Amino acid sequence: MHSPSLASVQAPPKTPASSLPSLAVTRLKNADRWQVPEFVFWLLPIAAYFVFPDNLVLLTQMAITALFCVSLDLILGYAGIVSLGHAAFFGLGAYTAGLLAANGWGEPLSGLLIAALVSAALGLLTSLLVLRGADLTRLMVTLGVAMMLFELANKMSWLTGGVDGLQGMEVQPVLGMFRFDMVGKTAFWYALVVLFLLFWAARKLVHSPFGLGLKGIRLNVARMPALGAPVNRRLAAVYTIGAAYAGVAGALMAQTTQFVALDVLSFNRSAELLLILVLGGSGSLYGAIIGTIVFMSAHHVLSDMNPEYWQFWLGALLLAIVLFARDGVMGGLRRVGARLGMGARA
Repeated sequence: MHSPSLASVQAPPKTPASSLPSLAVTRLKNADRWQVPEFVFWLLPIAAYFVFPDNLVLLTQMAITALFCVSLDLILGYAGIVSLGHAAFFGLGAYTAGLLAANGWGEPLSGLLIAALVSAALGLLTSLLVLRGADLTRLMVTLGVAMMLFELANKMSWLTGGVDGLQGMEVQPVLGMFRFDMVGKTAFWYALVVLFLLFWAARKLVHSPFGLGLKGIRLNVARMPALGAPVNRRLAAVYTIGAAYAGVAGALMAQTTQFVALDVLSFNRSAELLLILVLGGSGSLYGAIIGTIVFMSAHHVLSDMNPEYWQFWLGALLLAIVLFARDGVMGGLRRVGARLGMGARA
């Protein structure tokens, strides 16, 4: 037997280094394309408006909470920043929009913008502290910021209303034409449109080179600096964006209810949001929305069926989903979609 010479052994074909960036760009473009299931998904809220006309308030709260959950998914699911005080940005946005409306500035769209800027400023400042430590340190810092804001809002009752809540808000019609009504029609469409536009922007973000870099940081933060990626700068940027999204969600809540309670800054709101994200599946924008729908629907139905023990049944439902649906509801849908030849990319 003759052993093969080195010249006769052919190395596997290699992709030219110059073509790697173009391949990455092509993959990002393919991932950014909308699929048929996504179009169907966004038709469901429109159908719900006609099917459940008596539950528009609940549907509006779902849209607002979904946006809030998307904001957490950006920093946790894509960047890996663990937070137990995300309600700080939600509450700050709510109080910003509420104080504007209570003091004569009731134009809703500019209120959303100002709330986003104020929450983003707090996110940028606190990112300097959040990025200094590991997961446990980040938990402590984010929780500490939320607790400080909660206590400030409680003590400054002359400004925030304290435990009685911020009242006396007068929100003007959206675009000067659509007045907020008692039934909640304007509030529903207003919240849904804002959710869709910001979801579309977040979807573009996570399917961009910036979003791809965030995924790399979450998977292996030690290797990314060797590739020339500015890790801290990108983490600070996405943390600021997530804070702005949460601020918009809080402002939406304040404008649609025309009331801001002290619990917008509570720990329970942050913990419940984290639970919703795990339930739906972190690292997937659709998982944040689906988790919100499942949690709030179960909460609504179970509390009506059994007012005394609804928390027990809700906990049992959550345990069942976590045990049997790997990576949350979205993970289960992905596996079903893979078997059917479909898949969600967001």
